Amino acid sequence: MDGSAARSAEGMHYRQTFLAFRQLLSRIRDVMAGAGDPETRLGRIVGIIAENMGAEVCSIYLRRAGEVLELFATRGLRQSAVHYTRLRIGEGLIGEIAATGRPLALAEAQHHPSFVFRPETGEEIYQSLMGVPIIGRGRVLGVLAVQNQDRRQYSDDEIEVLQTVAMVLAELVASGELVSRAELAPTEGIAVTPLRLEGVSLNAGLAIGTAVQHRPHITIRRIVADDSRIEHERLGKAVTDMHGSLDGILSHTEPARGHEYRDVLETYRMIAADVGWLRRIGDAIDSGLTAEAAVQKVANEIRARFHQVSDPVLRERVHDFEDLSNRLLQHLLGSLAENHELPEGVDAILIARNMGPAELLDYQPGRLKGLILEEGSFTAHVAIVARALDLPVLGQVRRALSRIETGDAVILDSQHAQAFVRPSDHIRQAFVANLELRNRQQAAYVAERDKPAVTRDGVRVQLNINAGLLVDLPHMAEFGADGVGLYRTEVPFMARTDLPDVESQRLLYARVLEYAAGKPVVFRTLDIGGDKVLQHWEHVVEENPAMGWRAIRVGLDRPALLRQQLRAMIRAAAGMDLRVMFPMVTDVAEFRFARRLFDQEIHRESRLGGPLPRTARVGAMLEVPALVLQLDALLAEADFISVGTNDLAQFLFASDRGSARTADRYDCLSPVFLDLLTDILRRCRRAGVSVSLCGEMAGRPVDAMALIGLGFRDLSLPPFAVGPVRTMVRSLTLGQLEAFMHDVHATRSSSVRGKLVAFARDHAITI
Repeated sequence: MDGSAARSAEGMHYRQTFLAFRQLLSRIRDVMAGAGDPETRLGRIVGIIAENMGAEVCSIYLRRAGEVLELFATRGLRQSAVHYTRLRIGEGLIGEIAATGRPLALAEAQHHPSFVFRPETGEEIYQSLMGVPIIGRGRVLGVLAVQNQDRRQYSDDEIEVLQTVAMVLAELVASGELVSRAELAPTEGIAVTPLRLEGVSLNAGLAIGTAVQHRPHITIRRIVADDSRIEHERLGKAVTDMHGSLDGILSHTEPARGHEYRDVLETYRMIAADVGWLRRIGDAIDSGLTAEAAVQKVANEIRARFHQVSDPVLRERVHDFEDLSNRLLQHLLGSLAENHELPEGVDAILIARNMGPAELLDYQPGRLKGLILEEGSFTAHVAIVARALDLPVLGQVRRALSRIETGDAVILDSQHAQAFVRPSDHIRQAFVANLELRNRQQAAYVAERDKPAVTRDGVRVQLNINAGLLVDLPHMAEFGADGVGLYRTEVPFMARTDLPDVESQRLLYARVLEYAAGKPVVFRTLDIGGDKVLQHWEHVVEENPAMGWRAIRVGLDRPALLRQQLRAMIRAAAGMDLRVMFPMVTDVAEFRFARRLFDQEIHRESRLGGPLPRTARVGAMLEVPALVLQLDALLAEADFISVGTNDLAQFLFASDRGSARTADRYDCLSPVFLDLLTDILRRCRRAGVSVSLCGEMAGRPVDAMALIGLGFRDLSLPPFAVGPVRTMVRSLTLGQLEAFMHDVHATRSSSVRGKLVAFARDHAITI
């Protein structure tokens, strides 16, 4: 046969295969649109697949909670095995496919070392097997397999066809159209394996509840295409729109962002134009899928291929493709639908890779009992917001999303940096008793709320709360706090879908002052940027967002935004004391400019005849080391200083507060950091300017003890930390502590934490 004839025969074979595959997808679509219960339709589907693939057996295994795969439908195996045969993830050939997320094609399946014989299925007569994972929403939902009696070499084309069919089934399973979600819940009699997972405690506490996975996802309703030409046109338009959107961001923001920002976007833009990625999507459309189903299919394949890759560079590349797939789907479908609803009637433990504080606030706080993250650090803003809500948080839990199913029972013990998934009854009973003990301890703190935080030798320490929501403010009275040392004004902004006007802000700030009932409140102006993104604000992607366009830098570049906020604060505090603080000041000139805007708003309100605050004090957060070097000049301008140890430590140690690798590398109780705090205290006292500390370390009794020993008398901490810190203050003798701090500080060890714990134990200080 000459080359021309060979190419003609190959083309005819391709057309016949393509038509057969289109017919297969069309028949599956007809079954799904037809009558019958899910079980009946599933039986018809396996029959259609077996017939089309020339297989004697076609079976569908679906994943149950507890790492169990259950035979849900089969054509060829014994029907009595349906809902009876179960395999654990990793058990047998089916379990291996589910565990690896990769297809498996074997001409002699029973000779494979992972083969497990299940006599109830009657599969001993079938020699060859081909199986593919059913992957949906980032996880393996089950396995689709075909078997033949003869020794059969399955082709790459056949594997590709079965993978595409599995992708169609994945969307139907995940959406509940094929099999109801209730059927995929654990059933009585199925043995499930309890898991104990370890991580890093980001907020200590204990919670018992039901797992809910946080997975932003686009629901695809249309899988099979009517006309591939139209789908190619839709894809082309969406790709063009996506490229235009990226180019628009690049051209619009380049002058103000610098070369680093341009490099990030150009790299992202380059990946978006990846020819191989787009060609694979086009090939999937040619196989009969809609454009959105093709994008999802390729995304699933990329995710499965790199599931076990450990190289961080390659994993970041996979994340880029996943992000771009979601962006492309958004352009195809017009909206990105995210589900932040919690199941009715359950106490939820949220499971996520990572998330921003605004995403956490999307969930109903009253029904959310805890948070488990695959990533995360103690000073990440989502952890800070969770602490304000008194949610236990466990971070850096490896493969949490793949090991904890939605619906699993979870005990979150972040006090000891662990979580129990599907715990046994005796473990659950023990933790219920511990939870009751913790609640009694918290009640004891509340009972002592009227007792001042005074040391045994009579020194008073002010304990204020950090707040960002109105729901935080009742805690001030509940725990007997002295005021609000830090009100994060950006948190309400993040919970809104539009930018609040002056009057909306005024009403909010007036309610904050009303809740305070005469106690001092320090309002921090907007600290947006980094991982704190406003829904109504253009999200700027930066390589180092913590050091990028955020906080006072946004206010200085958008003075109208800052002036509106200051105007609302001034009006809200009419006839009362007003304290305003600017975040992330790096240069004294920035503070002067911001204070000038404040003075202009005071003058404007006076000129309009509006009532003014009784007193007005303006301060700065000290959280950038460069400002420490200008501290004397700042103290001549500011009415007060508040040390923000979260960012100050981050910038001093060049340690990203969101990095799991460096979160615990440097200790705020190291001599170098304590030296810095001591110097700040000394210079503020010399200038006669009041100084407070509002970092997260103030909420940890051991750290707070060190701060008091250095000389801090005004601390601002999470609401639920007020009780433990007050108890610590009332149990110590300051004179002894100051002498100890002087001696231990001189030792120049890497951290004085261990010595402080020993000192507290020796002197009966409650920590």
